[in-house]
Amino acid sequence: MKKGVLFILLSFSCSLLFSQDFPSISETDRIDLLTPNRGKIRMVLDTDTYNEIDDQFAMAYALLSEDKLTVEAIYAAPYFNDRSESPSDGMEKSYQEILRLLDFMNRPSDGLVFRGSTEYLQDISKPIRSDAALDLVSKAMKSTPDNPLYIVSTGCITNVASAILIEPQIIKNIVVVWLGGNDLNWPTQKEFNLMQDVLAAQVVLNSGVPLVITPCRPVVSHFTTTIPELELYLKGKNDLSNYLYEIVKGYNSQNLDAWSKEIWDVVAIAYLINPSWVQTNLVHSPILTDQVTYSIDHSRHFIRMATSLNRDAIFRDLFNKLTRK
Repeated sequence: MKKGVLFILLSFSCSLLFSQDFPSISETDRIDLLTPNRGKIRMVLDTDTYNEIDDQFAMAYALLSEDKLTVEAIYAAPYFNDRSESPSDGMEKSYQEILRLLDFMNRPSDGLVFRGSTEYLQDISKPIRSDAALDLVSKAMKSTPDNPLYIVSTGCITNVASAILIEPQIIKNIVVVWLGGNDLNWPTQKEFNLMQDVLAAQVVLNSGVPLVITPCRPVVSHFTTTIPELELYLKGKNDLSNYLYEIVKGYNSQNLDAWSKEIWDVVAIAYLINPSWVQTNLVHSPILTDQVTYSIDHSRHFIRMATSLNRDAIFRDLFNKLTRK
């Protein structure tokens, strides 16, 4: 196929997404919502908890940061890989893992945990009406630009995209913090969270919702730990810290000496707790192509993108909260 024909087809494919009718937010209001909040934050967590080990750390970190965060709901997100049989199975396993972690923390789950989508978006005109998406709509509609609801998404962004499609007006009252994709200049966006549901990612990027992205490469990929470090700071401290230590240790099946593990999702929570630990810049929202790459258009609305992180400060705060009496 000639390059010119390919470009026309790609432009036409992307233009279908741009036709979606979303509310207008002035750039001034959007930037106000994207200004890091130094006060106490109301948030919900959207997480594919059983997919990896970092979601468990992030969820515990959020719940243990009551001085900075009020966690109003936790949503199970779908995922599909060698730890699940389907997106639906991944969501259910994540739901059960959320309950398991709450038990370790002696936290009630009633009215807090909701099942999310059992599939990925197939059509941007057909949102998936899960318990999670509907609860998110309800909470967002009760919020205001002066007291927004922060949505931290650490998996594929299906539940959030569905909520926006169900009630587009919520974009005026929310800020989405998503750990997904890579940096704007990375050659491809074929990162697990993003490529699980490309349509959902396109919806969120095109909707104009105030959005903060903590990209995996080359930023969040620096947030790693080791077995000796976790053994020193977590092992034997309490049931929760023991569980987190053991699930990380289970990934080093070959007992390699020189080995480290990314704990990606903690970074999205850390950004809300102390924005100085996760440096960000305002950038124009990229166009996510059907080839799962970013195309840059400087006429598009602003989002905030993380550029670096203070690894030691974040781990210091995380370890302190996981092990305090």
